[in-house]
Amino acid sequence: MKYIIIGLGNFGYVLAEELSALGHEVIGVDIVESRVDTIKDKIATGFVLDATDETSLAVLPLNSVDVVIVTIGENFGASVRVTALLKQKQVKHIYARAIDAVHKAVLEAFGLDMILTPEEDSARELVQLLDFGNRIESFRVDQEYFVMMFRIPDKFIDYPVNQLNLNQEFNLKIIGLKRSGKVKNFLGVSVTDCHIVNELLEDEKMQPEDELVCYGKYDDFRTFWKAL
Repeated sequence: MKYIIIGLGNFGYVLAEELSALGHEVIGVDIVESRVDTIKDKIATGFVLDATDETSLAVLPLNSVDVVIVTIGENFGASVRVTALLKQKQVKHIYARAIDAVHKAVLEAFGLDMILTPEEDSARELVQLLDFGNRIESFRVDQEYFVMMFRIPDKFIDYPVNQLNLNQEFNLKIIGLKRSGKVKNFLGVSVTDCHIVNELLEDEKMQPEDELVCYGKYDDFRTFWKAL
């Protein structure tokens, strides 16, 4: 796929680098020449230009790429103006980064394909790690609903699934279970193997290192963590 990334600060740089490493064609854009110089050898093309200027923005192949991503965060005015110009130029697919609730609310008015909130998501991950004592993998379905995978608390070990009562007490639906086990490879060495259990029997007992995959509202996950 082809991407234009406008704004090559820390977030934009990593995004451009990772997409390019996966084989995508990435065009990087920033007003600061040193930022473009740093990454130009890792992406397809780099442009040093002021994307808030309509004439300069017209230089970019906006309508021949799959997605244009505005990763400008700190400069609220520049982020909004660039997004407005992209909408004016009828760019089909636009993603934009928001750094706070006000920024996000303004960007929502443009009807973008996606609003990125890396700072918010990163903060939530850290809270989950600090409070729950475990790293939680999450996928945001929309503003309220998430799919999350987390290692079961010690108190859940040997509990049957039907006694967890996550749906009844917390409105969280268990949709799967990631289970680890020891197997021997072709050299006879014992290694850890993971598999997904999609069909959970009611008397299925939780085992150490099991990871639950659940679906529900973020607020309900938060209530669940508080109850542990």
